[in-house]
Amino acid sequence: MMPLTMARVGEPLKVKKVGGLDETKRFLNNLGFTEGADIRIVSSIAGNMIVQVRDARIAVDKDMAKKIMV
Repeated sequence: MMPLTMARVGEPLKVKKVGGLDETKRFLNNLGFTEGADIRIVSSIAGNMIVQVRDARIAVDKDMAKKIMV
């Protein structure tokens, strides 16, 4: 298990855990980052990422990406 920030662009991933405060977890869950969800990093610049989650592309900053374990 590793944080999303360490994953490579284009690699198919599965969310294993979402960390952080309850408010942060709820926010990420609402965006589709739930345990078991299939995701893929579309692009990454300076730790900020665009992530394909289900049928949407979502921009995630470095701090949020560190809380998503894959």
